[in-house]
Amino acid sequence: MRVVSAVVAAAVFMALMPTSAVMGAEGEARSMKSWPSPTRSAGKDEKVCKYKFPNGEKTVWVCDKSVPCCAWDEIQYVKCGTTFTGCL
Repeated sequence: MRVVSAVVAAAVFMALMPTSAVMGAEGEARSMKSWPSPTRSAGKDEKVCKYKFPNGEKTVWVCDKSVPCCAWDEIQYVKCGTTFTGCL
């Protein structure tokens, strides 16, 4: 019973906590006209990711150099991937 309670509590917590889809990628900036500057500078061991969505919107954001830059056209969402799962 404790395991079930812990699983339910974890699921509720994860459902209610803000996600990066709500918060956006770190340093994310968007523009329809030209490539915007990220909202913060890339530091040591970081890179600036750039992506142009099919509707013409240009997006930039900051990720660690060790992880991939990820973008999904269907939901116009960008994020930094992980070294383990990539862009999943």
